[in-house]
Amino acid sequence: MADDKELQHLKKRMWELAERSYSHGVYTYTPFLGLAQQQVFYEIQKELSYAGWGMDGGNPLCERKMVRFGSPENFGYDGNYPILCLKIEPMTPKFAQQLTHRDFLGAVMNLGIERDTVGDIFVQDKEAFLFCQESIAPYLTENLHQVSHTNVRCSVTDADKDLRLPVPQEITLSVTSARIDSVVSKLYNIARSQSLELFRAGRVYVNGRLTENNSYALKENDAVTVRGFGRFTYIGEQGETRKGKIRIGVAV
Repeated sequence: MADDKELQHLKKRMWELAERSYSHGVYTYTPFLGLAQQQVFYEIQKELSYAGWGMDGGNPLCERKMVRFGSPENFGYDGNYPILCLKIEPMTPKFAQQLTHRDFLGAVMNLGIERDTVGDIFVQDKEAFLFCQESIAPYLTENLHQVSHTNVRCSVTDADKDLRLPVPQEITLSVTSARIDSVVSKLYNIARSQSLELFRAGRVYVNGRLTENNSYALKENDAVTVRGFGRFTYIGEQGETRKGKIRIGVAV
């Protein structure tokens, strides 16, 4: 996670991008931001709203996103985010290793790529789909030839056509209430005290925003990220148990 000095530098950079967009009538973009960095934006969102803004990572399931300053209402046209999707596939699938997210990310980082130029990576069978800044796509396609011990090829692809999004699994839980700390405790099978520590440590995000309010009552379609544990979407209440608890549904 970035330290305070880096986050302050990021805040200053956002001010500069918003002002340049507003003054020159052009769209400007941050690099890919993790959740903690996105929180920096949300802290000053109202002050930058004069410039107009949006946020995207290349796919609705992406966690790492760019902030775009400017808006179609102000400029009269919509600016495309400078994001491309790369397909990384083994040269000989039959003999390829079963590679992990860490394997693919490590291979990219070993090329000297800055982390903020790369977004989410979705591993699918023995392939991976990597979202990255448009400017570094040529370098990756020309130089990414090996992941772990597997020889690969890398090419630009249409994520909307080629990426098969994972089908969420719906789980039913019995909880005393739809309070977020209760649901987190039950879903990840941890003590309530441990759940509370996650909030105090700033590791829980609802719809991309940091939440320290452990008593927050979840609403339908809230997307929750618990760093170190995973992500889930709250579906809603599904009735009561005989012991007076409520049944809720979550998608993981």
